[in-house]
Formats: sequence, C-alpha cells, structure tokens
Amino acid sequence: MLVKMKGRLSMKKNKKSKIPKFKTYEEAAKFWDTHEFTEFKDELEDVDIVFELNKPRTESLVLRIQKDIKERLQKAARSKGLNVSTLARMWLMEKLSNSEIS
Repeated sequence: MLVKMKGRLSMKKNKKSKIPKFKTYEEAAKFWDTHEFTEFKDELEDVDIVFELNKPRTESLVLRIQKDIKERLQKAARSKGLNVSTLARMWLMEKLSNSEIS
C-alpha cells in the first residue's frame, strides 16, 4: 500500500530566505526553539511524500527467554543507551561473526 501526502515542507528557490544557514544542529535547534515554521509560510512549497507501508524492511525473529535474562538484557541495553532489540541484534551479529560457522 502506498500513501501519498501533500505538505508544505521544502523552501522555494526564487527569493532570498529569511531562514539562516546553520553550521551546526545546535544552531538550528536554538533558532527553531524561538521560531515557528509558520513564520516562513511564504518561503515554502508543496511537496509529495510517499510512504511504503506494505513490506517490512527486515526479517523478524521471535525469541522466548526467561524473565531474568530479559531483565538483564534490558539493564545492559539501558546502560549503553540502546533499546533491547538493538543490543540483542548487535550481540547476535558479534557472536556469529566470531563463530566458525558462516
């Protein structure tokens, strides 16, 4: 299923912008913390956005584990600033790359 949307997202090219050029994300964040994009409506134009919702990007694996193992995994993931599935995927890939089975 494809979903098409129209929105006012990109800047028009024909006149000088009132939106400054940013050197860092921090500069952009400070600017947008004190401004609304609606202040620049005259500089925006309609664009098409397409979302592909019909097919997953990756395969899924359902894995049943004991509660204490899940809790330990969650604690380890939290300490690394990751979500549980990301850490589990990283550890699985690391183990597979170190294994003799290809």
